[in-house]
Amino acid sequence: MASTNWILWALLSALFAALTAIFAKIGLEKVDPDLATLVRTVVILFVLIGFVYFAGKWTNPFRLSPRTWLFLVLSGLATGASWVCYFRALKIGDASKVAPIDKLSLLLVAVFAFAFLHERPSTKEWIGILFVGFGVLILALKRQQISNEAKNVSHIIERKLCGYWNE
Repeated sequence: MASTNWILWALLSALFAALTAIFAKIGLEKVDPDLATLVRTVVILFVLIGFVYFAGKWTNPFRLSPRTWLFLVLSGLATGASWVCYFRALKIGDASKVAPIDKLSLLLVAVFAFAFLHERPSTKEWIGILFVGFGVLILALKRQQISNEAKNVSHIIERKLCGYWNE
């Protein structure tokens, strides 16, 4: 059970991320998105302080290694930037269009994990990741845009393949 415990947490993460998009979209109706991001961050700060304290997981954070601090700070900065961008997008866009584009992070995580963490997804996993990427494009773009983009992509692929085969 412990080896599959991550699946439960990942599914709960997806559930709460979906609720985040809906609650945020409603909450952003008459609020500046940057202020809304600040409020969200303060709520998260207090919830996590309580969680860590009551779960008995509190330790002195100054005992963490400099490398751990570096990457946790970088992660925090990336999270903050992501939240600011996400809330700004939600303020002016439809949640049903913003959320799928935000999920391009799945594709980017796979590429970054390949490049920097030396993770090697299988061919089957890469195909699934690419399907997610194409799904995002289909959900986010208008039909005409998709048609034009598909033509452009097919022309590029055709030129590359023809150039490859003619070498």
